[in-house]
Amino acid sequence: MGCYFTKYTRDMCKKAGITGWVKNSKQGTIVGKMQGPKEEVDKMIEWISTKGSPGCQIEKCDLRNVGTLNRLDYKDFAIRF
Repeated sequence: MGCYFTKYTRDMCKKAGITGWVKNSKQGTIVGKMQGPKEEVDKMIEWISTKGSPGCQIEKCDLRNVGTLNRLDYKDFAIRF
């Protein structure tokens, strides 16, 4: 924590046209949902699993419920608290 991972994630997702949300968990991890064009989501998955925001250290990236949607559930990308 302290490397503004959620802020960087939100900003990058908005630029890429990805919708969803991200938040810091009580366990000290980051959780969220991303929806959008497959190519852009794939780029974000690469970023969150290997690079992340400046100063952060990625130890593990656990992706769940990966699939294709007929319609998006979110209209924007937000940081949740």
